[in-house]
Amino acid sequence: MAMELMKMPQLGESVTEGTISKWLVKPGDHVTKYDPLAEVMTDKVNAEVPSSFTGIIKELKADENQTLAVGEVICSIEVETAKTDNENAGQVSHSEENVAAPVAQQAAEPSRKARFSPAVLKLSQEHGIDLAKVKGTGSEGRITRKDLLKLVESGNLPKTDEPSAISDSAPEVVAPQVNRQTSPVTNVPTAAGDKEIPVTGIRKAIASNMLKSKHEIPHAWTMVEVDASNMVKLRDNLKTDFKQKEGYNLTYFAFFVKAVAQALTEFPELNSMWAGEKIIQKKEINISIAVATEDALFVPVIKNADEKSIKGIAREIQELASKVKSGKLKAEDMQGGTFTVNNTGSFGSVQSMGIINHPQAAILQVETIVKRPVVINDMIAVRDMVNLCLSLDHRVLDGLVCGRFLARVKEIIEKISKDNTPIY
Repeated sequence: MAMELMKMPQLGESVTEGTISKWLVKPGDHVTKYDPLAEVMTDKVNAEVPSSFTGIIKELKADENQTLAVGEVICSIEVETAKTDNENAGQVSHSEENVAAPVAQQAAEPSRKARFSPAVLKLSQEHGIDLAKVKGTGSEGRITRKDLLKLVESGNLPKTDEPSAISDSAPEVVAPQVNRQTSPVTNVPTAAGDKEIPVTGIRKAIASNMLKSKHEIPHAWTMVEVDASNMVKLRDNLKTDFKQKEGYNLTYFAFFVKAVAQALTEFPELNSMWAGEKIIQKKEINISIAVATEDALFVPVIKNADEKSIKGIAREIQELASKVKSGKLKAEDMQGGTFTVNNTGSFGSVQSMGIINHPQAAILQVETIVKRPVVINDMIAVRDMVNLCLSLDHRVLDGLVCGRFLARVKEIIEKISKDNTPIY
């Protein structure tokens, strides 16, 4: 037998960590290669992690709702090897040296050693909980995040200066080594009636990615006002027949994504990424679109958007949105994005500054189309107007090229008509 380690995989570009949302196995279970081990959440995707080995689950290295960096061990699996008993005698595999020995020591001295996850340590620090006075319900009495959340909800928190009401033993804390920086604990005063809402794994992942974008990328912002009256008229004339024929909606957003993809072919500078000593200008134009659920935001990708018709883009928008809402979005659906278009107008926004989707160089916010009086040829007319707001990475892009890019998108939208804008 040999011990193999399963590690947190990278489930998308720029993804640096994942959260175990649910274990699908337990110690002692037999698994075969490719069997699902756990459900994992990141800021970009929900996915199952398959086993790379056939064998017996020996230890789960993380609690549910615990966040681990890419490459950190999530569990150990005992697998059969081709070695003879004589070869195995007196030998311990490299993985066993790192994993099995500490586990054995912990089992041999359960009253002396305790292993706490980062999530447990963080919660105990936030609420002043004395872990020596908490009785765990996890494997071998291990304290889990759920144990602490139940105590927080009950209000019966064992403090460090209170006598033990739960456990008389005082285990030594052996904190796991974490190969990443953790956010500092923020002490926020609370009052009667305040509601404490535990941060979910996916919300932590979104927060981490947004923080990384704002810390690393010097954001700048610009906006243009666009007369979308011709586009609105064409789409409204076509939408009923299109829905009957195709089975899905022809949305305004599809027109904007097509216009952006066309403009990116003419201004490839915006289809770039910062890479330290160089700037990578991407050949493919893959448009990331933001799709929201009740509590999270996902960014699936329309691949080669410049090669697709408005109809093709509308279909992909509908398919990707359906995958997000049904929980069927895959890791590959999130990968390869080179520029993001966000439909902020769908919830009534008229002006906003988006946070750039790292490592891309820009994000365009398409705001609400509103009817407004405007001056045309010294006459006042009511037109369908929309603001397009561009956030840009000032390491990669300057205002001049971004202004020209937005002007070109504006031109494309304002020149949409039945004669020069094919849908198919």
